[in-house]
Amino acid sequence: MSRYVNGETNIDPTLVERIRDAITSLGYRRNLAAASIRPGWTSKMLALVIGDLANPYYSSIARAVEERVRSEGYLLTTVSSDEDGARHDQLVDRLMEQRIDGMIIVPPRAQTRDWDTIPPPVPPVVFVDRPGAFPSADCILADNDGGAAEAVSFLLEKGTRRIAFVGDGLDIFTIRERHKGYLSAHRAAGVEPDLESVFTSAHTSEQAADIVRRVVETESADAIFAANNRAAVGALMAFRSLGRRLPMIGFDDFEAAVLSTPATSVVTQDIAAMGTLAADTLLARLAGDASPARTVVLPTRLILRGSEAA
Repeated sequence: MSRYVNGETNIDPTLVERIRDAITSLGYRRNLAAASIRPGWTSKMLALVIGDLANPYYSSIARAVEERVRSEGYLLTTVSSDEDGARHDQLVDRLMEQRIDGMIIVPPRAQTRDWDTIPPPVPPVVFVDRPGAFPSADCILADNDGGAAEAVSFLLEKGTRRIAFVGDGLDIFTIRERHKGYLSAHRAAGVEPDLESVFTSAHTSEQAADIVRRVVETESADAIFAANNRAAVGALMAFRSLGRRLPMIGFDDFEAAVLSTPATSVVTQDIAAMGTLAADTLLARLAGDASPARTVVLPTRLILRGSEAA
């Protein structure tokens, strides 16, 4: 029976039928906990740890990863750290206790995990969206710095000089990189950035909307750079409530971007490609790739739809 449930095919057909009938009548299921102690055993299970299950950005990554690993016969478990370092560490520990074969991880904003203290064996790890503090892990990123610089440079070229930066905290790698691009674009244009117009407390769309409403009402900026999709949605909410708007470019595309009037211009990253590449990298490690860990930075693209105009 064990040969049958383990997928072996060199079994007498008559015996196969009897085993199948017995499994059905007994309600038998494999005990993976017991099987996991066998040398060379594989669970055919992978894990994806994301930052926020409610954010469509991470849902897109999860979908791309799942489609890719499923094609290779793996089951994907997706969990969310809610950007909490302690929760992230608990999840990683629990997943390794479950003997998963490998992990793709979006590190939390406050990283507390000391990977050097984890006793071996540590399954292959690929970081995605943000780098993690594990030298043995591969990392798949987008060009956050360059994409933000391109967007802000475009706004500066159009004549705006006071560009408000609206985003989440600078303790998040992606926001920090986009802020770096915001500053470098100003330097390249010979324009002094207005530090009073840098807002890094917009974790939700509602918080971003409050910030943008104040900016518009006080006329403290003449353009908006929304540093993520939630900040862009919040800006649109503020524009609608006030009945007036400012030129704006957001980072990260989102479904409703084309429904606004005018449609929202964005810096877009290929989220599906990022998830697929992370999955491919992990699958390659599982197949025996022992090359040095590498970091891959994927390009971004500026899509102009009209909201960048005055």
